[in-house]
Amino acid sequence: MKPLIVSLLAIGLFIAPSARAHEPIITGADQVKAYLPLLKGKKVGMMVNPTSIIGNTPIVDSLLSLGVKIKTIFGPEHGFRNNASNGAEVADEIDPQTGIPIVSLYGNRRKPTPAQMAAIDVMVFDLQDVGCRFYTLINTLREIMEACADASKPLIILDRPNPNGYVDGPVLDMKHESGIGRYPVPITHGMTIGEFARMINGQGWMRNKKKCNIKVITVKNYRHDMDYVLPVAPSPNLNTAESIVLYPSLCLFEGTIISQGRGTMMPFTILGAPALKGKYDFTFTPKSIPGKSESPLHKDQTCYGLDLRTFDITPWRKRGQINISWMIEMYKAYPNKAQFFDRSYSPAMGSIEFLAGTSAFRQQIIAGVSEAEIRKSWEPGLSKYKQMRKKYLLYP
Repeated sequence: MKPLIVSLLAIGLFIAPSARAHEPIITGADQVKAYLPLLKGKKVGMMVNPTSIIGNTPIVDSLLSLGVKIKTIFGPEHGFRNNASNGAEVADEIDPQTGIPIVSLYGNRRKPTPAQMAAIDVMVFDLQDVGCRFYTLINTLREIMEACADASKPLIILDRPNPNGYVDGPVLDMKHESGIGRYPVPITHGMTIGEFARMINGQGWMRNKKKCNIKVITVKNYRHDMDYVLPVAPSPNLNTAESIVLYPSLCLFEGTIISQGRGTMMPFTILGAPALKGKYDFTFTPKSIPGKSESPLHKDQTCYGLDLRTFDITPWRKRGQINISWMIEMYKAYPNKAQFFDRSYSPAMGSIEFLAGTSAFRQQIIAGVSEAEIRKSWEPGLSKYKQMRKKYLLYP
């Protein structure tokens, strides 16, 4: 299995395979000269986590060394140091390395308070997204934008590439709006954080259709179709390059009785369940892992299923599609069909409607609808979204 951090990233840059004949990708954060003048002499708030780096140094440390006055660090899901499990509430604390207060925005509070916003002059947002509707950083983005709009404070977004830069999946039916789906977008939205912020502004998706004063420091030499290996794991359960690419497809299984590998060191690269014994040879056993998955589905039970760590993702990713054939296969193989989507089996199971964003997906899998017909049902919503998305793109 390939490590997430590779030698090419020693200076924080990754030369995409499709771009080796061109210039290397340079993230917004790495372009310090472009935004340092906007921070000098200001009281700065920073929405950051371990993915927020300049080269291979945490951005907070780098900016402090350059004389930037960082007043407050705001932390999203998983915390500032990525030490909290999926969905776990994160407490406020003082960063032991810098002495700067860390305000958690994943718990009882989801956005900075008016008093916290009054204490800063400008907010910096630098988080690595993975391009999926159910990955919660785009929700955090809107909360930060609303807080900045309410306080009339500018927001500087240090943009980063989207490792899943394609558009696919059903557009969320807003009757299934939830904490893992707050926008009428497909499963993979095909945008960077900077582009998504432009779309939030342009589509009026903030409360009272407010607008946030945003400045995006764009990524240099980037296209949406480029491969991009993240230099830092974006969250505890996305700990390999393979898991990040497989995540848009395998996260759908959180709405089923099939384990996606939470509770192992291979999350989002394997699939299985105890009831599939005799159907598959590959096995794994989920365990409680503090900081990753304390109470995983099928805890301490041997699961049988698929090992996707050696799956060739290259041609599949070039097509720009999530993989729903595994969902079709697993449903057909599972002996107790009534249990497959039944959330009463375990509190570790989520809602397939919230994840897929539509009521039809569950019904289609149960009815044995073909992959081609399922994809056809995503239209015309998917095409309409792609057309709307064009207005906000910063990269080809």
